[in-house]
Amino acid sequence: MSRIYVFADEAGNFDFSRNRDASKYFILTTVTATDCAVGDALAELRRTMSWEGYDLPEGFHARHDPKPRRARVFGALAPLAFRVDATIIEKAKAMPKIRPTTDRFYQYAWYLHFKYVAPQIAGPKDELHVVAATLETKAKRARFHAAVKDVVRQVSPVASFKTDSWAAATDPCLQAADYACWAVGRKWEHGDPTALGLMAGKVRSEFPVFKHGTKLYY
Repeated sequence: MSRIYVFADEAGNFDFSRNRDASKYFILTTVTATDCAVGDALAELRRTMSWEGYDLPEGFHARHDPKPRRARVFGALAPLAFRVDATIIEKAKAMPKIRPTTDRFYQYAWYLHFKYVAPQIAGPKDELHVVAATLETKAKRARFHAAVKDVVRQVSPVASFKTDSWAAATDPCLQAADYACWAVGRKWEHGDPTALGLMAGKVRSEFPVFKHGTKLYY
């Protein structure tokens, strides 16, 4: 029996429109490992950089970190063993019936993602600990957490699992997931695969849900 750790983060927003600030994609990314070495490595890097004079009160965040800092994070993650999986949803191709509410769409994304990933990473005798980065308000956090828990219960092959919803600043493993998700987002949202190339060999799946779809709903 093994305990499998899954740390998740999302890129994109829930704005289904052509507004300037609306993302083209909603991307769910998970980092999976049999230990928390990714978090240990980032915690050690944070301590090292503190001695160098950096102020990192909330750890690392790919979108806000300057390029030299991101390079050090990717460098710390490079020698470690973990897998990255991403589900990419082009929002304009998402039928209205799968996004009647933000909560419903979020659960739909998790279902598509985890029904593939769960059987790949765990068996009936394993334990699964799934931690998603906190989103939105406290009330929405509770609903999103319930959605994740329901999906894990439906599609996971394990007999024992635990789900949590934590702020990324509280767990460096979630910061590793943030970096992985940011790298996937850079490729799909901005056409820049450079960062994802720094995780060569770790990316096990990139699933564009509507790859062959042509109909746009807005």
